[in-house]
Amino acid sequence: MNVAEKPVITAESLIGQRIQKKDAPEKAAGKTRYIQDMIVPGMLHAKILRSTRVHAKIRSIDTSAAKALPGVHVVLTAADVPDQQPIGVARDHLPLKGERVRSLRDEIAAVAADSDEIAEAALKLIRVEYEDLPIVAGPEDAIKPDAPLLHPAPLDADGKPKTLPPKTPIAFAGKADNIAMRFDYTHGDIAQAEAESDVVVEDSFQLHYVTHCCMGVSGVIAEFDASGNLLMYSNTQVPFLHKREFAEYLNIDPSRVRIIQPPIGGGFGSKLDIYPFEVICIFLARAAKRPVKMVFTREEEFLASPTRQPVLLTLRSGCKKDGTLTFRQVHTLHDNGAYTSWGATTPFVMMQTFSSLYRVPACDYHTTVVYTNNPYAGSFRGYGNLQATFAIEQHMDMLAEKIGMDPLDFRMKNAQDAGEVTGQGMTFKSCGFKECLTTAAERSDYRKKHADNLANRDAPGPVKRGIGIASMLHVGGGAKIYPSDGCGTILKLDDFANVTLITGASEIGQGSETVLSQLVCEELGLPISAVTVVNNDTAITPWDVGVHASRTTFIAGNSAIGAARKAKAKILAAAAKKHGCDEAALDLRGGFVVVGETGEPVVELARLMRNLHFSDKAELVMTTFYYEPPSVHQDKAFKGDVSAAYAWAAQVVEVEVDTDTGIVKMTKVTGTHDVGRVLNRLGLEGQIEGGVVMGQGYALTENLIVENGVTRNPNFRDYKLVTAPEIPEMDITFVESMDGEGPQGAKGVGEAPAICIAAAAANAIYNATGVRIFALPFTPEAVYRALRGAAPKPHWPAWKPE
Repeated sequence: MNVAEKPVITAESLIGQRIQKKDAPEKAAGKTRYIQDMIVPGMLHAKILRSTRVHAKIRSIDTSAAKALPGVHVVLTAADVPDQQPIGVARDHLPLKGERVRSLRDEIAAVAADSDEIAEAALKLIRVEYEDLPIVAGPEDAIKPDAPLLHPAPLDADGKPKTLPPKTPIAFAGKADNIAMRFDYTHGDIAQAEAESDVVVEDSFQLHYVTHCCMGVSGVIAEFDASGNLLMYSNTQVPFLHKREFAEYLNIDPSRVRIIQPPIGGGFGSKLDIYPFEVICIFLARAAKRPVKMVFTREEEFLASPTRQPVLLTLRSGCKKDGTLTFRQVHTLHDNGAYTSWGATTPFVMMQTFSSLYRVPACDYHTTVVYTNNPYAGSFRGYGNLQATFAIEQHMDMLAEKIGMDPLDFRMKNAQDAGEVTGQGMTFKSCGFKECLTTAAERSDYRKKHADNLANRDAPGPVKRGIGIASMLHVGGGAKIYPSDGCGTILKLDDFANVTLITGASEIGQGSETVLSQLVCEELGLPISAVTVVNNDTAITPWDVGVHASRTTFIAGNSAIGAARKAKAKILAAAAKKHGCDEAALDLRGGFVVVGETGEPVVELARLMRNLHFSDKAELVMTTFYYEPPSVHQDKAFKGDVSAAYAWAAQVVEVEVDTDTGIVKMTKVTGTHDVGRVLNRLGLEGQIEGGVVMGQGYALTENLIVENGVTRNPNFRDYKLVTAPEIPEMDITFVESMDGEGPQGAKGVGEAPAICIAAAAANAIYNATGVRIFALPFTPEAVYRALRGAAPKPHWPAWKPE
């Protein structure tokens, strides 16, 4: 384009606009190729034989018939893989089980064959003899003095525990009890705070199993090249952590492991750990010397993927007559399942909520995580915060009622402002907490409806209306868990001013490609169509710790901006030199280098790029940037400013309760979220709406039923997800607190919308009926029984924690 044809270029910001996801057209057209669609030349198909016992010793495994089946290439058991090492957060989990099974998902043997059908047929030919052992059905059973041990220490010839080297993994050394982990946190003087309290309430809460229900089931393809280098096509959310861990597992240099991420059909935290099926697939590929593909069935996804961790929680809270919170004391008992995945570490987040959601002068928190013969829990959107908030926000309503104070006023009195530091050391550099509360309350007409519903409790008719409010606090700028919480970016401009953005940040459906493109285009004055994002191959992309902790927009966004600003500086310097301009006066807009003050074009950016590339002293515009947030690791007492920013929200839930049937209908959700700054309004609305529906399912319908270690409803017929007709009306607004560290002022919001829906629903049911329910989910049967005083109330076990 001739510069004279466009005399003035105006600035048109992409920030705050409603921008379609970059991958939406391909997905809507059905052209996206997920791992299920992938075919690698020479590929075999793998299946896993799982235990038919909840807890048992393995007496023998006969694979001879399976090996003889035509089309079968490899059959493996633990005996065939003597070099296997334990995996998982606590290194207590061997991929193939050779001596003992501890849950129904346990992997006994694996087959690689020419087809899925042949592999399935081979599994049916494998014969396993078991010796049943007593079942530890729940956490209360696990903690009893005479409880069977899930991971007993190996014995020597005299029947005594073997002497093993220090730091021997649990999978080999065993444990003298069923306690997987403990967490203890305190700040302030609990005894003094309770003495100063005018009101104290104490209750126990029961939180249940739910599972991720990703539309794309788990899957992996593994292959080794002629030099023994490993290539994996994996749905992991943490490719660089997996690269390192698989290298350690195989005792090879990490440079010899490459991970490519196909498009991922949902994550929600389910793909943060290394799981046995991935390691087993590597074993099969190594043995077969061919690529091997393993994809779960839907039933297998229910049985063998991680869950949200069940929790028995007792909370004791106090306040003064004027509404000032005084203390919280918490004990939780967590069902770890048979092995330790990331679900066991959710107390790390739960204690932040107990200590710092509202001003809490004193907090005392203790968690015991125990082994059982149940499914093991993993990371799940909100990471323990749904469980903690369910208890806290019910107590906020209960305390307010005890002192005769409006629930909203009670919250406002204790809500923090920007600049405050909590007892745990969390620093709120930006904080829209109070504005979230007032906005959600005003838009929902909370005060009037709350009062009207109380007045109408005894009105004729079975259907009662209720309204409830709840708030949440979560990390909004990552969390310093690993040595680095940073992200790298490589940015390249070609001869036509098209940008290739190479980022370590993975796209798992959350829209990161789109937001990162916006941020880059905002700096370079280009349309979003000018950006291509490369983010799925560890051989190409720079380091990133992975998708978790609501960190991608914040961390990867800052990294992308850093690379774009370096590119912009290089471009403007070149333009100033070539055209005799003052570099400080130049800017980038609409695909041109312009005079910033007037918008007068100096040169078309694409033309300048070609001039740079094809001059006598050719130059490329390629930059790199690494962003490490200013967060810190918590100390041994779990204190420290663990995130670069914190996200806030308030949600108001309205319900109708049919007192004749117990059916609860969620009619409206009014949510206000402190997002720092709106970057992509369409993407944000999608995140909030999806999170609300996930929270609705957690509150009302979803329940993975596990009885004596057996999952009773491993399918979508019997596991009730919320469907379109049940989704409530939503009124979503945003508070822009303009976080100073965030990219363009933004902070993370990925996990936030699911966190306080169940708590607000509990308060709404109470507002409608006068009955408090302390266990989830609020199914018709549970609500019907509670309304008639027939529902058992959760209680703390008879044992006392140390």
